[in-house]
Amino acid sequence: METTYKEIQSPDERGSICNDVLRSLPDWFGIEEAIVDYVNQSRGLPVFAAFDGGLPVGFVALKQHNAYTAEVCVMGILQRYHRHGIGRELIRWCEESCRSRNMRFLTVKTLDETGNSAEYDRTRAFYLAMGFMPLEVFKTLWDERNPCLFLAKCVR
Repeated sequence: METTYKEIQSPDERGSICNDVLRSLPDWFGIEEAIVDYVNQSRGLPVFAAFDGGLPVGFVALKQHNAYTAEVCVMGILQRYHRHGIGRELIRWCEESCRSRNMRFLTVKTLDETGNSAEYDRTRAFYLAMGFMPLEVFKTLWDERNPCLFLAKCVR
């Protein structure tokens, strides 16, 4: 497998990649309203994607909140491509994008461990391995069944 990466310029292509990847990951993205929201958001955000040949196999959408902080708004990698370094490269792109704009922090929200999900146990382990630190749990940000863990890392 030779993975290539590029920033996606077209809003339609951003939305299409986001939609296709998220719908292939029902164990992580199983709420229709959330998928639609992520697709709509990704159309207007910087998106960096990974390709195997011409097939999009992963992406990340980066949302800038202010002059200091950006957030991994949504990220997904086709399951058969997990553990191939694609997520690491997508996060590296986010970090470099933040540094190029003199930002200080990169954040991400994910399901807290009290959500009891083996898939999200792996997701949290990934973010921790990438240097993110857990800051706070918001028990009702999404809803009571999906407690939100807020993580951040310094990129400068």
